[in-house]
Amino acid sequence: MSREKSIIRVSIIGIITNIFLAGFKFVVGFMAHSVAIMADATNNASDVLSSVVTIIGTKLAGLPADKSHPFGHGRAEYLTAAVISGIVLYAGITALIESAERIIWPVEPEYSTATLIIVVAGVIAKILLGRYVKLQGEKLSSDSLKNSGSDALMDAAVSSTTLIGAVAFMFFGVNLEAWLGMFISVMIIKAAIDMFRETTSKILGEREDSELTRSIKETICESEGVYGAYDLILTNYGPDKLMGSVHIEVPDTWTAGKIDVVSREIMHRVAVKNHIALAAIGIYSHNTTSAEASEIRENVTRSAMSQKYVLQVHGFYCSVSDKTIRFDIVIDFAAPNVEDVHSKVIEAVKKIYPDYYITVQADSDFSD
Repeated sequence: MSREKSIIRVSIIGIITNIFLAGFKFVVGFMAHSVAIMADATNNASDVLSSVVTIIGTKLAGLPADKSHPFGHGRAEYLTAAVISGIVLYAGITALIESAERIIWPVEPEYSTATLIIVVAGVIAKILLGRYVKLQGEKLSSDSLKNSGSDALMDAAVSSTTLIGAVAFMFFGVNLEAWLGMFISVMIIKAAIDMFRETTSKILGEREDSELTRSIKETICESEGVYGAYDLILTNYGPDKLMGSVHIEVPDTWTAGKIDVVSREIMHRVAVKNHIALAAIGIYSHNTTSAEASEIRENVTRSAMSQKYVLQVHGFYCSVSDKTIRFDIVIDFAAPNVEDVHSKVIEAVKKIYPDYYITVQADSDFSD
């Protein structure tokens, strides 16, 4: 079964389950005059809408690439995940207002054994649904499903507090209804904000997983003659839709034809092994014929790395005959002033090799 069909199937299961739960809880909450159960039912109803939005987002994300969107529509899933966060937030705020009204104008609930049984059944159903949806979301790399699953597990937790309130009233005569409704509402609002932050972070562009980026670089360096892989940048166009670019360091004696063959081999191997499409491979040349250039490389690397906030030196090449040195440095995002670090590196190298023309490219710490 395709990823799209799997997500839709899971969402439909969530819709059916939440419709039954919301219906039962609305009836029970109304009959028992329970604001907490009514808040819980409202949350279940919002989950139905969330699942519908997930299906719509999955369909939009599955649209083929076109001239206006050459990288496809995969990011639509992140937008729908943000919409789901908004739906959950609205449900939380609505329940919070109703609970506050009940604190001001309290109504005594009317619980029964049937009420408790339905609430317990709802808790169990939500735990099972939440675990299932979240696991499927992780398996299918769907933020919308993961958000829905987390929301369902949160529902189970807050439904448990409703159960506590019912027991407290039936056996001890303590009316915690409105206060539990407030607690449930706050928990729902917090969950919505957390979901929104996570989704927004992905829309803005997150640093990719260290294990993935290191694995890609290891795959690249499997090619004979490739000294290293640097400046790996991955762009996320939706779940499981990553495109990247990278620089490789190769011997300065390689011809354009040799570089072309190796670059194509690397692109194919990364696509097969790491499931990443490399859109471009840049080239750094590595001194192989000059012992003096190798010595200069060691001295320059040592000097540059001694500067604060410099994480890496790469792409070094030295022409002894032309008296030129060029290399890249990776600067930590913690550096308060990138230009200042860049200038200090040039000054430090100039002190060692005053007769050389020095070119230093400052790179950001894009990936591990």
